Amino acid sequence: MRERFTQQSSEGAHWLRTGLLSVLVVFAIAACSPILQFHGYAPSDEELSEIQVGQDTRETVAQKIGQPGIGGVMEGSGWFYVQSDWRHRNWSAPEEIDRQVVAISFDSRDRVANIERFGLADGVVVPISRRITDSGPRPSILRQVIRTLGQFTSSSLSN
Repeated sequence: MRERFTQQSSEGAHWLRTGLLSVLVVFAIAACSPILQFHGYAPSDEELSEIQVGQDTRETVAQKIGQPGIGGVMEGSGWFYVQSDWRHRNWSAPEEIDRQVVAISFDSRDRVANIERFGLADGVVVPISRRITDSGPRPSILRQVIRTLGQFTSSSLSN
């Protein structure tokens, strides 16, 4: 009887270890899978086909596909719809896997003049230009010390 109990407990321990190992493997696989995040909104080609160039206005475009998150900088300029898809993998930096920019421009009568779609491949990297004002050549330390000593007067020494 005692041998049977020992045999059952060792089989139970085997199944318990196998179960725990299986759970750990499932969690490890889930932890390694990438996380996708989607930001913004860009209307689909079907939605854009409802907009008639030369006929639709800002108001009708807003009714058909909604107002954009980004407008042009100047009054009367175009609307921009931007959508970005990102993939996050473990400890590495997020990677942008897709970007869609839909630009709708308007004419002087606020009617649609043009509709364009740009993707990630159409993007151009714009280098940032830093403008630093050069103060000219800096005087040496010896010259700065001499200049400082030259600013003393007899009245400043008596105080």
